[in-house]
Amino acid sequence: MKSWSMHSLFLACVLCAASGQLAAQPSDNSQEKTRQQVKMERDEFLRTHRWDGLTETWVLKKGVEPPAGVKSRADMKAERDKFLSNNRWDDVQGVWVPRKGQPPRDISKMSREQVRSETRQFLRTHEWDEITESYVQKPIPKKK
Repeated sequence: MKSWSMHSLFLACVLCAASGQLAAQPSDNSQEKTRQQVKMERDEFLRTHRWDGLTETWVLKKGVEPPAGVKSRADMKAERDKFLSNNRWDDVQGVWVPRKGQPPRDISKMSREQVRSETRQFLRTHEWDEITESYVQKPIPKKK
């Protein structure tokens, strides 16, 4: 059994190499980074970030400022809370509906479970767009 999987792995590598898919670096010399540049970027990243095993993500170390143009966690939460206070989820239609004529809800008066539920619903239908720095609605998958 082991030799069969090793043979198939070897065959896959040979086919990829033959088709040119294993090119490690781009052919455009202006885009290539030297080994030293890559090491410097790695060292800078490791100097400013640490691995959080609980959330399984890289996080900024304390006292390190995020790169320019990146919103803080507090700004992201404020934007989310603003959206949730001005919109409600319509289960029948499966979309977010603006709360017309109704005063914005006070998120602090909602239970934690209500906020979690609406946040989950929001994240199912929206995603963060790095370019516009705002949440945009995810495209609705078409049925086959």
